[in-house]
Amino acid sequence: MLKLVPLLVVLCFPIAAATAAGTCQGFPGTAPKGELTATRVAAARADDSEERLYEGAVWRDGALYLSDFVHNGRFPSRIRRFTPPDRWETMVEDSGSNGLALDTDGHLIAATHDRKQVARVDLADGTRTPLVSTFDGAPFNSPNDLVMAADGTLYFTDPDYQRKAAPGGQPLTRVYRHHEGVTTVVDDSLRNPNGIALSPDGGTLYVAGGTGDGDVLRAYPLRDSVPGPGRDLARITGGDGLTLDCLGNIYVTEHGQQRVRVFSPAGDVLATIRVDANITNAAFGGEDRRTLFLTGAASLWSIELPVAGLPY
Repeated sequence: MLKLVPLLVVLCFPIAAATAAGTCQGFPGTAPKGELTATRVAAARADDSEERLYEGAVWRDGALYLSDFVHNGRFPSRIRRFTPPDRWETMVEDSGSNGLALDTDGHLIAATHDRKQVARVDLADGTRTPLVSTFDGAPFNSPNDLVMAADGTLYFTDPDYQRKAAPGGQPLTRVYRHHEGVTTVVDDSLRNPNGIALSPDGGTLYVAGGTGDGDVLRAYPLRDSVPGPGRDLARITGGDGLTLDCLGNIYVTEHGQQRVRVFSPAGDVLATIRVDANITNAAFGGEDRRTLFLTGAASLWSIELPVAGLPY
């Protein structure tokens, strides 16, 4: 009996703490390696000739939700749903949304540029319940991406990409934390912070953003949901949205490079996943959450991986 103990230690993967992004349990698989290519989801093609971006993918109740917005005027946006293998439909016609996430009850929450706020979205009728709308008495620039921790703490980025969608804004682009009605600044040194995600154990916050020396993937240790000083984990190019697998590896979409690079928690590159258009975000879905979905320029891609991951 004693001889079996070492074998069990090797095979059992520790159960990670639950976060709003999902729960990772058991043995999640193995990390991807090398050069990979994702495949377009034919059903999710655009239905007009507008310059569109698909963004903010999140897996919920057997389907993938994403924002679909246009590069004109106030950046009109709608929330669409893809249910494998080929069902493609509009759920909210006027959502004003960019990044999407889930709250602690599994409801959809959105970073919206038309109202410059983070809000909970009712998929039945499209109504929005604001979660945070201002900082220091002024509107945000254009909330872009968001994540909610298991204790309800909300983290989000506020670049100025869609600032013109509505009046007002902030003097700086920042990363914010919102907890129990109080909004504080996590980081105001990043130019146009973009993608944001939590590690599966809820212990690290990751953000992609710009510095004077180019774009970086920055990691912030969390203690009682409060971020400590960030450290630059890796250099990236045109970093956009993020997600993580259940091993804690970070999937960074690099917009104009048309690729995802997979980084270990130590910052080492493990794999590259290529697509055939500009890319914006990533989320794991499917029955076993081993299908990686990728959003981009009026495009949705998928690829089967040997590891499970978080649903946004």
